[in-house]
Amino acid sequence: MGHRDIPVLDTRRLQLRGPEPQDYPDFKATFASYRSRFMGGPLNAYEAWMLYAAEIGHWEIRGFGMWMIHLRETDETVGMAGGWFPAKWPEREIAWIIWPECGGKGYALEATDAVRRYYYETHGWEGAVSYIDPKNLDSIRLAERLGATKDPAAPSIDGNDAVYRHPSPDALRGSQLAHGIAMEIAHYQDPLFKPKGFAID
Repeated sequence: MGHRDIPVLDTRRLQLRGPEPQDYPDFKATFASYRSRFMGGPLNAYEAWMLYAAEIGHWEIRGFGMWMIHLRETDETVGMAGGWFPAKWPEREIAWIIWPECGGKGYALEATDAVRRYYYETHGWEGAVSYIDPKNLDSIRLAERLGATKDPAAPSIDGNDAVYRHPSPDALRGSQLAHGIAMEIAHYQDPLFKPKGFAID
């Protein structure tokens, strides 16, 4: 499956599309910033370029990967979400990152929920994990809101990350958790909703 065949995922506020060259400046700026400290950054210009090339190449090699998250109203990018399974990863991961100035609006929750449902329903995934730095409290909270739980017995990437295991498709289907995620996303989609105290992602 070539990267030109990457499917487009739509939610009420977002459109998820494959990474394109014109999306690179926002990616580079984010991975050069303090925001990327839990994902191997900050990166210099060469490292950021190599990682972006890997994002595109991952689709070619694995047949799945990370999408750019676009706002449907303006088409601006606000982050990335998708599947990630490079060499050395013990399991397939669901991952995300939101640009520094775009947090607090529920974009990561909305995008990641759509990504997980797509991989479960279309690719037949029976589960996934998220590898999270133990100090990354915002991403830990998001993983927990998605129903992921810490799995201390699961192998990590390098021994310094925590493994959060997502519920299986059967566990999610028709569950109170799935209903709660949909309700939270609907709140964020309401233009009158002004959240206070929510996680950055």
